[in-house]
Amino acid sequence: MIYDVRQTTTCAYASPVAHARHVLRLTPVHRDGQRVHVAALQILPEPVHRREGQDFFGNRLTWIEIEEPHDTLTVRLAARVAVDAPLEPEPMATPPWETVREQAFATSDIGPLSPAHFLFASRMVSLDPEIRDYTRESFPPGRPILDAAIALIHRLKSDIVYEIGATTVTTTPPMSFALRRGVCQDFAHIMISGLRGLGLPALYVSGYLRSAPATDATRLQGSEAMHAWVMLWCGGAIGWLGLDPTNAVLAEEAHVMLAVGRDYTDVAPVDGVILGSGGQRMGVSVSVLPVS
Repeated sequence: MIYDVRQTTTCAYASPVAHARHVLRLTPVHRDGQRVHVAALQILPEPVHRREGQDFFGNRLTWIEIEEPHDTLTVRLAARVAVDAPLEPEPMATPPWETVREQAFATSDIGPLSPAHFLFASRMVSLDPEIRDYTRESFPPGRPILDAAIALIHRLKSDIVYEIGATTVTTTPPMSFALRRGVCQDFAHIMISGLRGLGLPALYVSGYLRSAPATDATRLQGSEAMHAWVMLWCGGAIGWLGLDPTNAVLAEEAHVMLAVGRDYTDVAPVDGVILGSGGQRMGVSVSVLPVS
């Protein structure tokens, strides 16, 4: 499936900002099963300095510096991205989860997507014992890893209410798990905490969902905005598989990847420092439309 992706990110400031430096993670890149035909960022006000690069995980970074006073920062993404239908293994044919755990801890690979980088606590994801025990209910001894993971995402969707405004970008997994409320970031962080608590490698994905009218029965929760889901390492023979706990589905053609990391802090779309006072408000609009 080929998509035209449009995203507008707006940061509105309570008072004019005299100077700003930002790092943007808003440009998709080629990944397994995904090809970027073209991608461009328009930034207003025009930066006086701008450079491109990538981080350790292969995410595209854009560093900008703005010297003129401004009360709004606007970043527009226009991209055309092709997403292949994933080849999904039969869940019951995947290895027992304990075998995957053993392989992960025995790996000598230290490349960007090595399972070794996604086994432990990270800045926003602690290894919470309550979340671990909740996750363990889906992972009895000997259960195939993908079968167990699918059971887990169905439980998360059933037990946690999707509620915009119940949490913020700084809410930790134990807090959102205790509330049993949150948005896609919280669903992903809770799932990652539980999987890593069992010794299973799990990474955080930011991206988009295919747009659909509100009346469309196939519309996924979190479309028309940035979305987040999880990738679970299922052993050396299978590799990474995407799971969307917000919607209790495997990540498929409807999911467009933007950036990956250990948690949200590795993929934050806009980061940096400003010279100004007062609060700020961020707005995001997203459109992901199939190309006829």
